[in-house]
Amino acid sequence: MASLKQYIDLYENNRTVIDEGSAPLLNAMRVDALHALRDRRLPEKGDEGYEVTSVDGLLAPDYGLNVARIDIPVDIAETFRCDVPNMSSLMGIVANDKFVPTKSLLRNLPEGVTVMSLAEAATRFSDRVARFYGKIAPLDNPVVALDSLLVQDGVYIHIADRVRLDRPLQIVNIFQSTVPMMAARRILVDVGENADLRLLLCDHSNNPDTDYLALQVIEAHVGERGHLEIYDIEASTAATRRLSCTYVSQESGSEFLGNATTLLNGVTRNEYTIDLSGERCSAGLYGMAIGSASQHIDNSSVINHRAPRSASNQLFRYVLDDEAQGAFGGLIEVFPEAQFTEAFQTNNNILASDSAQMHAKPQLIINNDDVKCSHGATTGQLNHEALFYMRSRGIPFDEARTMLMQAFMVDVINTVSVEALRDRLRHLVEKRFAGTLGSCESCRKLS
Repeated sequence: MASLKQYIDLYENNRTVIDEGSAPLLNAMRVDALHALRDRRLPEKGDEGYEVTSVDGLLAPDYGLNVARIDIPVDIAETFRCDVPNMSSLMGIVANDKFVPTKSLLRNLPEGVTVMSLAEAATRFSDRVARFYGKIAPLDNPVVALDSLLVQDGVYIHIADRVRLDRPLQIVNIFQSTVPMMAARRILVDVGENADLRLLLCDHSNNPDTDYLALQVIEAHVGERGHLEIYDIEASTAATRRLSCTYVSQESGSEFLGNATTLLNGVTRNEYTIDLSGERCSAGLYGMAIGSASQHIDNSSVINHRAPRSASNQLFRYVLDDEAQGAFGGLIEVFPEAQFTEAFQTNNNILASDSAQMHAKPQLIINNDDVKCSHGATTGQLNHEALFYMRSRGIPFDEARTMLMQAFMVDVINTVSVEALRDRLRHLVEKRFAGTLGSCESCRKLS
């Protein structure tokens, strides 16, 4: 309770400054958010659905919040030090908590595509933003309520009806400061009817000894027959904490694909809630996590089938070494009116050390009989027979072990529809297992 109270007090003591640094529409949401947080407590480790992550513990330190919106420069060149294959994309930067569109982005946005500061959009296009801001992510989630209370800006993305962006849009979240910092981030995505968007989100942290906390909420609406893909890649530092909640609302005939990759981190909790609200929707949610040292990686998903003839598929894979801890909690709920639903969920995990831990909790709630649904989870070690076979063919033990772990992730990587991004992820995973992705403590070779 004390950790939550400090942020409520921070808001009440700085209400005028926070409101002045934002927009009226965002400020109006703070009243309901404050009410939702009253007499609430943040989830702790051991609560239902929180096997390895204590939200209360993550928020307990005083990270500091840039309520005055002071410009803090970031070194973009340092952030992109990794040697990865080039990918043609439109790029925007979130420097700590401030959206900075690149000149290339502003110059190349086609007609019908809007990418801009959320606060600016809430002022210029208030009716459009008000349709979905705070309407998809509920305030009864205390992480969403806290983000709504503190967020001053974010990113607004709108794809007009029948507009298809021909290359991915990339948003890079960068942490860089010399003192501990918390950033409250918000991304609002509105994909129109029969429109198409592929969105790549990349999280990076500079200054590996500085404590950071990313508090992020994504609200996404996919119109009728619309198509949205969100690829989320985290390569941060051991001192970075991340709480991210993604909510997706789908209308009839729409398609959604989400792919979450955790390569480097400190403590991460990603929550995904997907509502298939119209008929004949499809949703795919995929993820992979590589943990070593004392990393914590926690993914939680809720897939709600609310209408007939829709389909969903989930696949999450983890490789954990050293003292790393992982968790996957997945819930599929099929509502009474959602006949002819097909929903599948799989979680596979490899523990590469005796002290690594994995917690898996797949769940199904089915409220009618006309469905095809399944779920399952496996946790084990590398295939010893395959390892023996490779060693008998002259492949050194460490190299054989690394090759098997890379192969384990292929099924998740292959769900990526963008060829250049598939190549990029394959390259990053290889570097992560080889221990050459970064220089922080958690980027040691998994072998």
